[in-house]
Amino acid sequence: MYFRRLEDLRIDADKTQQEVADYLNCKREVYRRYEKGIYELPVWALIKLAEYYHTSTDYILGLTDDPYTERSK
Repeated sequence: MYFRRLEDLRIDADKTQQEVADYLNCKREVYRRYEKGIYELPVWALIKLAEYYHTSTDYILGLTDDPYTERSK
């Protein structure tokens, strides 16, 4: 599954793929493949990325257009 918002969130936060990969403790190429939808994003990584970007998992998944929910504030 392709998550366009992963790339958008990363760019908006002025982070590189390497910085995000380091946060997830994975190789940059693995993260790039998550971002491009080549690899399926594991649940643990989805949760960590929501915490990293201070947003909800629903926003990353495209289930809402509101990046700020009560849970993520």
